[in-house]
Amino acid sequence: MNSTIAMITFRSMLGRKRALLLLGLPLILLVLAAILRMTGNNDLDVSSGVLQQFGLATLLPLLALIAGTGVIGPEIDDGQIMYVLTKPIPREVIVLTKLVVAIILVTVFAVVPTLLSGLVLVGTTAEVTPAFTVGVLVGGVAYSAVFVALGVASRNAATIGLLYALVWESLLGSFAPGAKSASIQQWSLSVTDALTSASPVESSVNLTVAITLLIVVTAVAAFLAAFRLRSLTVASAD
Repeated sequence: MNSTIAMITFRSMLGRKRALLLLGLPLILLVLAAILRMTGNNDLDVSSGVLQQFGLATLLPLLALIAGTGVIGPEIDDGQIMYVLTKPIPREVIVLTKLVVAIILVTVFAVVPTLLSGLVLVGTTAEVTPAFTVGVLVGGVAYSAVFVALGVASRNAATIGLLYALVWESLLGSFAPGAKSASIQQWSLSVTDALTSASPVESSVNLTVAITLLIVVTAVAAFLAAFRLRSLTVASAD
């Protein structure tokens, strides 16, 4: 990991308009949790549904998309990445640094708000809060790796990421069991399901399979991002 690249990336992410999105989305979850708590509509079923549908299924992929594509995509689009590529820094280090920054952003703006919202809603009842916190964290790592790879590979990374998160995972997942099972959301939910006794939390994917796929997808995405970044250098030199 390169601290200089990390610092520049953090400054870029937190100094642009996307920072408002990074702040706005978790605030909605926190406000919703507070309203449900104050109105007494925070039973276990409702709270689990909010953390799953809003936290895990909506907030997490959108924030990971903003962070994952934002840490490197704009630099490639405007050519600023070439300044970094001219330095004697291994491409793997550049990708790892960008990925770490994306994961930290997702942790701050998705994992922590999920934890706080869960505590507001149900505390630690049935281990729902820690379960969703861990689920969002492992899902955030995988989403970040995939979206960083998309940011390196395509100028349309945000559009592709939205199609995956909203169409494949949400829309098609509601009708096609195969699509539902082949999603980071379900793999993360499987981890969540294993950590809580709450009956509303249920995944269609076996825990061992889910963990294996999360690791494989994260590793493959990081490798492909580094490979593609190396290709960009060769193309520019030509």
